Amino acid sequence: MGWAPVRRVTVRGPSMAPTLADGDLVLAVRLPVRVGHVVLVSWESRPGQLSVKRAVRAVGDRWHVEGDFAEVSTDSRVLGPATVHAVITRRLRPGRTRLRRT
Repeated sequence: MGWAPVRRVTVRGPSMAPTLADGDLVLAVRLPVRVGHVVLVSWESRPGQLSVKRAVRAVGDRWHVEGDFAEVSTDSRVLGPATVHAVITRRLRPGRTRLRRT
């Protein structure tokens, strides 16, 4: 996947509620990942699909990630470690908000 240093991404689904909602436009930036960051990820088992999740812990060169709304999130608990492409730094719409680590 080719990546620009900064990318706008639209969140789909409820898995990151209440932090992010379906339809939120966020800014994804290539930055070093830390535990607690909201990140843009992919899984080998789901080629072409990108997901927004929270970084929980490093697993080798990948990350165990989980959705904030665990009951509806399909994440590393099911799919295993993910490849992190970028850190979500702020919500652009519906209101400009800087995201903070938990």
